[in-house]
Amino acid sequence: MNTSSFNPGAAGSAKNQSSKNKLVVPGAQNAIDQMKYEIASEFGVNLGPDATSRQNGSVGGEITRRLVKLAQSNLGSTTNR
Repeated sequence: MNTSSFNPGAAGSAKNQSSKNKLVVPGAQNAIDQMKYEIASEFGVNLGPDATSRQNGSVGGEITRRLVKLAQSNLGSTTNR
């Protein structure tokens, strides 16, 4: 049982937290972490154990939105060739 006080996918570093989530693209963790901290900065969220679930969730949700947008953009550009 994970007793961490915050969501490792949203706020903690995957290097320091155990997670069932496996990256499909090796080496993508650094890009995801960079995106996470950029979004947190944009939202004025200080990531860490004192961040609320709502704050962590807003960052995680925005990461998901941006990744989906990137994927849709890439799919659109590959199908229009």
